[in-house]
Amino acid sequence: MDEIHGRASLQVDATPQAVFDLITDVDRLPEWNIAIERVLERPPELAEGIEWTIKMHPPHTPSWTSISRVEELDRRRFRFAYETRNGDGNPSYTKWAWKITGANGGAEVTVTWDVYLKTADRRYFGGPLRKRQLAREVPNSLTAMANAVVAAAPR
Repeated sequence: MDEIHGRASLQVDATPQAVFDLITDVDRLPEWNIAIERVLERPPELAEGIEWTIKMHPPHTPSWTSISRVEELDRRRFRFAYETRNGDGNPSYTKWAWKITGANGGAEVTVTWDVYLKTADRRYFGGPLRKRQLAREVPNSLTAMANAVVAAAPR
């Protein structure tokens, strides 16, 4: 296995702006992504080329450090893309892309991921495990994100 590709979408009862603000708030990532244990280093502000570091700890797996670098941050079109790589220096990486559009009085959130496995250990061991994890984690995180953004909305 050299690559993993996935996509998940969810309708959220919130404005596209509210959803975009939540997913681009690095400090709030552990609030709605169960695989993220905590933020280790955060930038004062997100912008293209800026990095942040988190501790990943999906259920039932060892933890690792993940470094993300913003590739696109389009606040007008509600698009957010970044690349993540393991803090251990492995050349494997994942490209994440978020797109939020207005739909049915709320927001349609779509996230895609493209994982590129560059070493034998990732291709034969880590990749197959991570593929199964992402298939569960991403939809669960989308649901948790939707719940968080709705809970934070003014009433």
